[in-house]
Amino acid sequence: MTIPAAGSRAPDFSTRNQYGEQVRLSDFTGRRDVVLVFYPYAFSQVCTSELAALRDRPSLLTAAEFLAISCDPMFTLRAYADNQDLGFSLLTDFWPHGEIASSYGVFDADRGCALRGTFVVDRTGTIRWSVVNPIPEARNPDDYAEALAALNLR
Repeated sequence: MTIPAAGSRAPDFSTRNQYGEQVRLSDFTGRRDVVLVFYPYAFSQVCTSELAALRDRPSLLTAAEFLAISCDPMFTLRAYADNQDLGFSLLTDFWPHGEIASSYGVFDADRGCALRGTFVVDRTGTIRWSVVNPIPEARNPDDYAEALAALNLR
């Protein structure tokens, strides 16, 4: 499992969000910085706390397009987004199962879910920053803010 390095081209993908709308990473090229937030399971305790922390930081959510990705089915993601009042896109990596997470080197095949990987992708489609945490360890949204601020200094 190889995690793409900072400075490399972000693997493109196309999938559906919680509303069934098609989302392609390359559609943001030239328009917006993107933060890919891979998480293991909708409705789990640590995932819910991480995504709620993003929800509760509107200034962070306006700094880039946040795309949260899990291997849950689209309908589960819709129920999860509604239940937690998540206003950003939750993307399904359900089928082919884990294909997007695998392309970023963060798919745990034994558990059938994504690791806690985050990738900041700039407007050119280049990965500028990433972090991968073990499944039980939550990420700090302040780290995303720092990485996004660094993009604006370039």
